[in-house]
Amino acid sequence: MAQLQKVLSFPAILLITINSIMGTGIFFLPAVGAKAAGPASLIAWFILSIISIYIAMCFGELSSMFPKAGGIYEYCKQAYGRFWSFLIGWMTVIAGNITIAMLVVGAIQYLAPLGSPLFKIGVSLLFIGVFNYIAFKGMKTSSFMLITFAFITVGTLFALIIPGLFKFQLGNFDPFFVFPASTLLLTIFLIAETFFGWETATFLAEETKNGQKVMPKALIWGTVIIALICLLFVISSLGVMPWQIFGDSSTPLSDLGILHYGVLGGSVFTILVYLAIIGSVAGWIVSAPRLLLAMAKDKLFFTHFSKVHETNLTPHRAIIFQTILTTILVVIGAGSYTTMLHLLVPIVLVAYAFVLLSLVILRYKKPNLKRYYKAPFGKVGPIIVSLFLFSLIGMWLYYTHGAFDILKIALSLIVLGLPLFLLIEMYYDSYTIRSVNERLAYVVLFFERIAFPITIRRKVIHLICNVQGKKVLEYGCSVGTLTRKLAKKVMPGGHVYAFDSIKHNVDITKKHLKRHSHVHIYHHKQIGSFTPMKMPKMDVLVSTGALSYMQRPQAMLRHFGKHVKKGGKVVFLD
Repeated sequence: MAQLQKVLSFPAILLITINSIMGTGIFFLPAVGAKAAGPASLIAWFILSIISIYIAMCFGELSSMFPKAGGIYEYCKQAYGRFWSFLIGWMTVIAGNITIAMLVVGAIQYLAPLGSPLFKIGVSLLFIGVFNYIAFKGMKTSSFMLITFAFITVGTLFALIIPGLFKFQLGNFDPFFVFPASTLLLTIFLIAETFFGWETATFLAEETKNGQKVMPKALIWGTVIIALICLLFVISSLGVMPWQIFGDSSTPLSDLGILHYGVLGGSVFTILVYLAIIGSVAGWIVSAPRLLLAMAKDKLFFTHFSKVHETNLTPHRAIIFQTILTTILVVIGAGSYTTMLHLLVPIVLVAYAFVLLSLVILRYKKPNLKRYYKAPFGKVGPIIVSLFLFSLIGMWLYYTHGAFDILKIALSLIVLGLPLFLLIEMYYDSYTIRSVNERLAYVVLFFERIAFPITIRRKVIHLICNVQGKKVLEYGCSVGTLTRKLAKKVMPGGHVYAFDSIKHNVDITKKHLKRHSHVHIYHHKQIGSFTPMKMPKMDVLVSTGALSYMQRPQAMLRHFGKHVKKGGKVVFLD
């Protein structure tokens, strides 16, 4: 079976990390921060930079322990178990899809002067189609694309930072505090998305050479570089443009481009920013299928997505799924950038808090596991930062009108994952299947005439024909609805061997047939195989409603075939 290959070096994963984290935040949020806190937004950027570097250190330790494709999903699986790791994975999938929609809306917002909405959406879909094709073709090609976009992003910013520092006017920072100091927390919340994206980089850990040592360095140095770029960009921008004008700008980089390079410069920077933002979409498109791949391998997502392409060595089925989903989001995602930002941030902050706390848990749960990098204050620091992240959400709820409505939408999206988890567990996990069915046994008994109507029972009896005096094996007898009918049909001289994996079903069936000595009822715990005790060859094997639980039906049929006489009959009804 094909596997992901280690092809990414330190320089490559460093640039991909920068491209993944930078996103749209640096293009929009300095203006948002200036509007919320004026020149004092610099303090918010500095505090956020320090916190982000520490979070990167925590991610670095976790990636050194588990350099696997699942990234943050893998860390939470090791710390919390299946349910919570699924929930974090699901939240990340939601956040990623919101990010894609937000990035495209942000890109279109910059491209607005250059064409009709249909043209802009068409161009975006063209890029997305190309990116997914490149992601399908292999990691070497994908990494070249992401590195190219990283250079475009960094180059665009420095093209504005350098002239901004030469034209810097200190008077633009006077007065420094134009709003109450308490608004700094809200400002941090509003600009936090700038540093979102560590998880995107961690999904590529399994394809990074010497990932356990390289990933921590890439995450930390990537965050440090981004922090320096952000601080320089905010300082230079506020130094050349009054914060009131900068804060009211919907396309701040284009306005800065006009300021430094004239009208033509504004148009050029519009294109550059569009390319940089679309490049962030490319980062998610390349990395996100690795999350689905990891979850599918653990049977916490549909196993169909666990396959790796034999030639290109990429999770091609997950990429196709992502392409369809992204296309739908681009076409229908006509919401505003700000609304999607407010929807995204609380989901990501909660997910990051869980990841940070997983570091503390693993310090106690797996103290002897090899760590190629250890974050400072690993038992206390993540708890403090997690509390700070939750306080940001609280501050946002307190200060922002309509925040509770947005939070309800975010929570509803998360809750949607719960029935999906139950369905997946019911399909793949034998323990869950038994546990749920054990609880439903008496409900099934009560509704047996509805669940297994007489017409269906007659059809089964008709299919197996005359069984008088024969040996019949019933696999999946449930509460004995068909077993009672078979017990009569095999008489005289016949025998019925009934099996079920649910103990309560077996007990109910035994109770109903305790006076029938020719009926043998067994509790067979294993759902995925059939290896009962020694017994004679059967004339007929019949099963109703059990086929849907078989993950490997062909293998099961081979098991059954060993227990049926040559020329015997096998009947499955589902």
